[in-house]
Amino acid sequence: MSETPATDARHPADVVTGMVRQVLALAETWTRWDGRPLAADDRIYTPHKAIRRVTDHLIDHLAEIEARLAGVTTIPDRWHASAVTTPADLAPFTSDDLDEARSRLTRLAQIFEVRLRLLPNARLDQRDDDAWSVRQIAFHLEESLYYADAVGPA
Repeated sequence: MSETPATDARHPADVVTGMVRQVLALAETWTRWDGRPLAADDRIYTPHKAIRRVTDHLIDHLAEIEARLAGVTTIPDRWHASAVTTPADLAPFTSDDLDEARSRLTRLAQIFEVRLRLLPNARLDQRDDDAWSVRQIAFHLEESLYYADAVGPA
């Protein structure tokens, strides 16, 4: 894993739902995207790729949290992540795409909201072996803003 995420006094559910709100606020401008991929670090990004990466990141860590809470081994992720830009990533970002992104991301945010609010602080902060705590995972998910910020407002 990468560097252990720093946490603060915010509830982890607020961190995840806040990140999703910020991503969707940027996505509202992407229907005006001019179709040119944007460079960030050594990768390129588009609106579709940003939404895909945020969604995949949420799904990956939701699966990790649920597996750990159930006491089963987490399936390792096999995402291509940002290393791959698919033909679908290069498509225009339409108002229908925005509506689908809103539906997908707000439902994922709700799942995190419900799950994280039900966990007592002791479980939010419990580390299993060398894995991050659930709280640290939530704060790590906030880093998904990187993908939307790489596209920026259109």
